[in-house]
Amino acid sequence: MSDYDVIVVGGGNAAFAAAVSAQENGAKRVVVLEKAPKAQRGGNTHFSGAVFRHIFNDVKELDRFVPDAEEKYPGFHAGVQPYPIAAFREDLMRVTDGRSDPELSKILIEQSYEAMCWLQESGRMKFELAHSVMGIRVGNKMKWPTGAIVRTVHEGVGLSATWFKTAEQLGIEIRYDACVMRLAQSDTGRISGVVVRTPEGIRTLTAKSVVLGCGGFETNPEWRLRYLGSPWDHAKVRGSNFNYGDGLKMALDIGAMPWGHWSGCHATPINAEAPDYGRRDLTDKTNRLSYTYGVMLNVEGKRWIDEGADFNSYTYAKYGGLILKQPRSLVYQVFDSKVLDMLEPRYSTSEPFKSDTLEGLVKQLKVDHRQALKTLNEYNAAAGRGGPFNAAVLDHMHTEGIEPAKTNWAQKLDTPPYVSYPVTGGITFTFGGIKVTKDAQVVASDWKPMPGLYACGEMVGGLFHYNYPLGTGLMSGAVFGRIAGRSAALS
Repeated sequence: MSDYDVIVVGGGNAAFAAAVSAQENGAKRVVVLEKAPKAQRGGNTHFSGAVFRHIFNDVKELDRFVPDAEEKYPGFHAGVQPYPIAAFREDLMRVTDGRSDPELSKILIEQSYEAMCWLQESGRMKFELAHSVMGIRVGNKMKWPTGAIVRTVHEGVGLSATWFKTAEQLGIEIRYDACVMRLAQSDTGRISGVVVRTPEGIRTLTAKSVVLGCGGFETNPEWRLRYLGSPWDHAKVRGSNFNYGDGLKMALDIGAMPWGHWSGCHATPINAEAPDYGRRDLTDKTNRLSYTYGVMLNVEGKRWIDEGADFNSYTYAKYGGLILKQPRSLVYQVFDSKVLDMLEPRYSTSEPFKSDTLEGLVKQLKVDHRQALKTLNEYNAAAGRGGPFNAAVLDHMHTEGIEPAKTNWAQKLDTPPYVSYPVTGGITFTFGGIKVTKDAQVVASDWKPMPGLYACGEMVGGLFHYNYPLGTGLMSGAVFGRIAGRSAALS
């Protein structure tokens, strides 16, 4: 007799979705193997902003998650646009250059609202509006973007803690300091368990099925250099310092098919002084995502990107990587006082450079001072065309006569004091993964499903290429974690 019905490898959102789903679909003996010690548990989930992107055809469908929204933000129901299947698909395909796996993306999108309801019911999650990062105040009204406006209470800390609490209440076993080394197979080729290193030694745990939900390889500098290239081996890691690609390696070692964009990742503009790995007390508070309201200078003193190409929720995961590839992986975000009250609250976790003149500000930065001032003066001469400025929409206030252009929110920098925040690119998760079926079963390189093996979360390849829309990663973890757990329990 096997030790367990289902073994789940990993300790984040996707892994626990799989564990809870497995149990509610009949698996009596479910164990979660968390590589980290208890004090560092939770993977990247703990560090996330915990926003979930999902479809809804009427704003009232959000009332079950945020029943007090209209009371807290009068006009909420009138101001939020529906987010149907077609809109989610358009966003996902636009930012991934049309490369998102058609079968997997269809499942992700069409099951997203149902997954939210399941998170609330089976996961016992509590939700709130993501007002601090997604809400935009225009006058006395709060404006909301489409699709991704609901998060778990207490963000990633709350999401992670609730999953552990729910699993414990359901009687799901959780083992810490459990480093899974490799998969075990029976003579028939079916996955029969895992070999795990624990403080007590190395042992084999057997199971009817195994679910891999243990993240990508973003913590692994050797793999980052191998697959993402230089200078990714020097990137700061925004989240967990335990995601070395263990699950990917053990699956590939037994013949799983690599799938998706292995040279792609989700990266984020973060405070240049952030630590090398995520700090549990800061979680995602090192993010610096209000660049749409200002300009970004590299150390050569030049602008190098259209800061206003789209809302930051559709550009930040891509721009983080582009920042890392700038000289010295260092960029300065520059703002004037007109927009300081619009910067997301996370900017308050560091002190900016400040001056009453642009010249005085530039002199404080580690840039080519002469070129930087020239760039800012040229920008001011070119900015302010079209408009009027409106942070809640693509306002078409743009520059003319300079390259790169800024196509939205291009106000002049003309109101002191001026401030600047140094930023670098922090890696969040990698896009390369393994191929799975619609039932989240891992596919081998001979295109045949691998009996007894399932995957979810960041290990699923093919969904994200080049970029991703904010809130889609956690939703993928919930959707495919739920599917993987159900499939594992019923296999």
